[in-house]
Amino acid sequence: MSQDYIKTSEMLNSLRVFFEENIPFNKVLGLQVVSLDMENICIRIDMKESLIGNPVKKILHGGVISSVLDVTGGIVAMAGVVEQMEGRSIEDVSRRLLKIGTIDLRIDYLRPGEGEYFLATGTIMRTGQKVSVVRMQFHNDKERLIAAGTGTYIIG
Repeated sequence: MSQDYIKTSEMLNSLRVFFEENIPFNKVLGLQVVSLDMENICIRIDMKESLIGNPVKKILHGGVISSVLDVTGGIVAMAGVVEQMEGRSIEDVSRRLLKIGTIDLRIDYLRPGEGEYFLATGTIMRTGQKVSVVRMQFHNDKERLIAAGTGTYIIG
C-alpha cells in the first residue's frame, strides 16, 4: 500500500476549506479564512444582526468573539503541527490533527464589539510535543483592538 504525501501549502489550504465549509457553526458565523500560512493567520467575520449581543447598542456578542478567537487559535495550533510533521504521510498528519482540542481559553474583552467587520489573528507562542500555546487578537474594521486571548491546545 503506497502512502501519499502532501505539501504543507496543500494541507494548509485543506484546513482553510475544512474550517470554512465543513463546520456548521463557522458557517453561521460567516467565518472566512483571509490568510493562512506558517507565519500568519487572519480570519474575518462580517457584522450581521444574528451576531448582536446587545440589541440596544448593536454590538457583537462576546460569545462570538471568544468563538472566533478559539477557532483562530485552533487553526494556528494545527498549522504548527503541519509544520512539525512535514514530510509525513497524509494519514499520519490527519490522525494527529483529529486529536487537537482546546484545553484552556482566556479572553480579555477590551472594547465593545462595534464595527462593520472584524479580523482575528493568531501566532504560536510555543509548541511542544503535546501542547501548543497561541496568542490571538480581535480587531474591528478601524483596526481597534476589541479583544485579546491566549489558548492552550492539546496537539499530541
